[in-house]
Amino acid sequence: MTLALFLGCNIPARVKQYELSSRAVLANLGVELVDIREFNCCGYPIRNLDFKTFILSSARNLALAEQRGLNIITPCKCCYGSLKKADHELKKDSLLREEINRFLSREGLEYKGNIEIKHLLSVLYHDVGIDKIREHIHSPYKGLKIASHYGCHALRPSHIVQFDDPVSPTLFDELVKATGAESIYWPARLECCGAPLLGVNDDLSMIITKKKLSDGKQSGAHYLCTACPYCQLQFEMVFMNSPKNNGKFGLQPVLYTQLLGLCMGIDRDHLGIHLNQMDLGTLEAHQT
Repeated sequence: MTLALFLGCNIPARVKQYELSSRAVLANLGVELVDIREFNCCGYPIRNLDFKTFILSSARNLALAEQRGLNIITPCKCCYGSLKKADHELKKDSLLREEINRFLSREGLEYKGNIEIKHLLSVLYHDVGIDKIREHIHSPYKGLKIASHYGCHALRPSHIVQFDDPVSPTLFDELVKATGAESIYWPARLECCGAPLLGVNDDLSMIITKKKLSDGKQSGAHYLCTACPYCQLQFEMVFMNSPKNNGKFGLQPVLYTQLLGLCMGIDRDHLGIHLNQMDLGTLEAHQT
């Protein structure tokens, strides 16, 4: 399986370990990634400011992948939601599609709507498969309880993203279980991480994040597992300041690709563990 890797802006700049661990895990599972250097921002930052510019930004990425006959895989749920949204709008609105293609034609590009946009978790679950993942696990976890954080952009709007059941999703839980860990039930598991409000209403952003971390910890989790760079950064920021809260919000976040990669026996450096703000030593202590 060969896919075009769309990293977006945030991962290369701030969460390089997500890229490293994604590449390492996917290579181990036989997924070939193609880097398209001409990719640009998915358009998410201007989505609510200039809709057509947002669509054009996403459409250009889709057209570049189409030009090479490749489906897109992205580890970022914001990018996933943006690309899916643009693809949906362009397919339903022929006038918008014609207008956007007039701009794209200046570069010899054209959006036709012939490729799929996939999130990393979707590829692992649907294309690679749970059984194959289990075959590649050398040191499964035992007694490890994980609070799986689904995030907003992969679940809503559900008729566009089509990631999983928006009310009762199971995909992420099953991927966590494949590592030998237990994916626990926790009441706040589908709530926002608070990142979209950071810089707009910091107090409310922190309240939302702390509520999630507190709920996950009270529900018995040892770690909170993420699969989105924005969510990972948000949880890390609050966790790093948790000592003054006497550990109340001390539920450490871990990227799923690192959680999976460690039990697959992939070297820590290849997973970017050294780039994390916190050490994952206690995580490895749960391996059999």
